[in-house]
Amino acid sequence: MSIAIAVAALALARRGAVELEVRSAGLIGKWEGEPNESMIAAARRLGLDLTAHRGQQITLDMLSWADSVLAMDAAVLETLRAICGEANERKLGPYLGDRELPDPMGKDQEAFHACAVLIEAGTALHVGQQ
Repeated sequence: MSIAIAVAALALARRGAVELEVRSAGLIGKWEGEPNESMIAAARRLGLDLTAHRGQQITLDMLSWADSVLAMDAAVLETLRAICGEANERKLGPYLGDRELPDPMGKDQEAFHACAVLIEAGTALHVGQQ
C-alpha cells in the first residue's frame, strides 16, 4: 500500500501548513523504485500529481525522523509496532481512525479511485481546514 501512502502524503501536504513535511513508505520493498499507473491516474482525478513518486520501503531512520507515522490498516499498524521500537511506538496511529483503507492492488481503476477518495477525506482527521 505504499502508493496509497504516497497519495496520503500529497493530500496531507496540500491541506497542511507550509512547514509540514510528509513522506511515504511501505512495509515491503516489492515495488521499490516503481510507479503505479493506476494510482497515478486515481490521484490525478483528485488534482494530485504522483508522476514522480516511486515506492520505497520504510526504514528505522524514517521512523526516527517522523513526528507521526500513520498506518493505512490494522495489520500495517501491528507490523510497525513490532519493528519500530519503544522510542517510536508513541508516534504510530491509524490514518482513518477506526476505519481500514481497502487495498486496491489487483482491482480495477474504480477501486483505486475509491481508495484515493478515502485517503483525501482522511486528511481532515490529521490537518485542519485551510
